[in-house]
Order: sequence, then structure tokens, then C-alpha cells
Amino acid sequence: MSSPGTSAGEPGTAPSSLADLLGRFPVLAPPVSTAGAAVVIVLRQGLHSIETLLIERAEREDDPASGQVGLPGGHVDERDGSLVETALRELEEEVGLRRSDLEGELRYVSTELAIRFGLKVGIFVAALGPDAAPPSIGSADEVAHVFWLPRRALGVTHAVERETSRGWANVPATVYEGHVLWGFTRRILCEFFGVANQDEGIGPVFVPRSGDSQG
Repeated sequence: MSSPGTSAGEPGTAPSSLADLLGRFPVLAPPVSTAGAAVVIVLRQGLHSIETLLIERAEREDDPASGQVGLPGGHVDERDGSLVETALRELEEEVGLRRSDLEGELRYVSTELAIRFGLKVGIFVAALGPDAAPPSIGSADEVAHVFWLPRRALGVTHAVERETSRGWANVPATVYEGHVLWGFTRRILCEFFGVANQDEGIGPVFVPRSGDSQG
């Protein structure tokens, strides 16, 4: 159950245009030894706001991220030559977007620790190209929904009850068209867009298991 939303601060400290947002970050290809997974912040200019592509994972007992909302991405494969290759491979597998669907090269944002996954995640960003095919579900076994989140939606925080590593608790979340964004991905997006964000130290119950893969 969610409570009425409260203002968490409108975006304001980060650049407002796509070009300025992307221009903050270099084109780099970190080696796979620096992280265990990679994700992509795919941006487009929506009607009223810059939007970010997100997925809602399918409900699966064998998936530690079952039902969670996140960025397209997944674990490093031993055949990947860099984290960029990981990010692009997972982007195509999960939402059907190829390098040619992006405007320019992936830009490297940072590498962050996803505590409940127990691994470091390389974060990249790119804009959707003007002639790109619409994102779509690559595998129904892994992805239940693909949707665009307006940047301005991050400016409202809801308290949503979720099971965390410390048991059931009300956590700060963004709720958009029935999708609940919280934990690691919400923190990453709030930092990226310069949106005030409460600390989310008790993230989802993601228990790493040998051989697990995000996609």
C-alpha cells in the first residue's frame, strides 16, 4: 500500500537538456574486471519531460530481482570484452535495442555498489536515436513490462511497503502508472537527474546465488 505522495524536490541541479545531460560523461569502455554487471540509462525527449526507459521484471521464483523495476542490463558474460559490450548485449536481449538504435556511443556514468546484489554495477547512458525501433520485450520469461518514466515523476516520493533485508518496511518510492521504482535504481536515477533523494540503505531482498543472471 502506498501513502499520498510528498514532494522530494523538483529536478534542478542537473542540466535540463538531453545534450547537456549526456555531455557530462565521457565515452569509456571499462574492463569487465571492474564490475559484475552493467545497465543503461536510455533517454528520450518526451512530450513534457525527458524520459528514461525502464523494465519491470517478470515474476519468477528463481530470479532474485523478480517483479522489480530497473534499468535494462544484467550480469557480465565471460565473452564480453568490456562493460560496454555487456551493456549493449543486455540492452538488445531485454528490450530489443541495438547500438544502431542509439544516438552516439554509450557514455560512462559511474560504477556503483548494489548492496543487495552483492556486486558492482557499471552505469552507462545514451539517447534513443530518432529512427530507433520502439523498445519491446525481448524475453517474456525475464521482462513483464517495458515503459518510459518521465523525469518529473522522480520529484514525488511515496511511502510503499516492501520486503527488505530488514523485513517489511515503508520505503521511499516513485510510483508511476502502477509501476513501483525503489531501491538501487531509484537512487541512481535521482542522483543522475539531481533530484533530492532519501537514503535507501535497506534495498530489496536480493540474495546472490551462484550462477544467477539478471538477463
